[in-house]
Amino acid sequence: MDGVIVDSMPYHFIAWYEALRPLGIRVTCFDVFAKEGERWDKSLKYFLGQKRIKPTKTVMRKIFSRRQEIFKKSFKRFIFHGASELLRCLKKKGYCLALVSGTPLDEINRILPLRLKALFHAVVSGDSVRQGKPHPEPYLKAARLLGVEPPSCAVIENAPYGIASAKSAGMFCIAVATSLPSSYLKGADAIVQSLEEIPAFIDRACRI
Repeated sequence: MDGVIVDSMPYHFIAWYEALRPLGIRVTCFDVFAKEGERWDKSLKYFLGQKRIKPTKTVMRKIFSRRQEIFKKSFKRFIFHGASELLRCLKKKGYCLALVSGTPLDEINRILPLRLKALFHAVVSGDSVRQGKPHPEPYLKAARLLGVEPPSCAVIENAPYGIASAKSAGMFCIAVATSLPSSYLKGADAIVQSLEEIPAFIDRACRI
């Protein structure tokens, strides 16, 4: 969802930056973008470790609540050009679609328009798995929910952890350079610059 369908990563960066700044922790957009898809608690423990702050439950919840508050106040929803068309095209062609996100389900429901969420046959959220990206569990769960084998799946990703998750699950991965430059996405099987390139790419790949 984030960085593929919804252009939300700049707002995630603002939220992390402002929530961590009072602790003397300065993160860059690349720090946040590169960890996109990871469960929030794992990311926060990493950021706190930069200042050797003990990640107690109280500390974690307080910072994350602040982060969520900032995100909600700053976020303005923008759907990437071509995202809606891509989903409708793939569904029309008969593909089973699953949304796999590190974002909690309540936030997915708030961010993703219902008209787009309705196009998915399954949704795997960050709080519905024990191991988030880069672990393969999220994508393996999506395959189970769709009733398909992992090697028959194609994943569209935008970040290194998501790519690693897809490849560890034994799936083909197409990376789209919406958030990070191509140099960060080399673990994918293919890299495209925009969502509009994907339908034709999938058609060519399926004919090989």
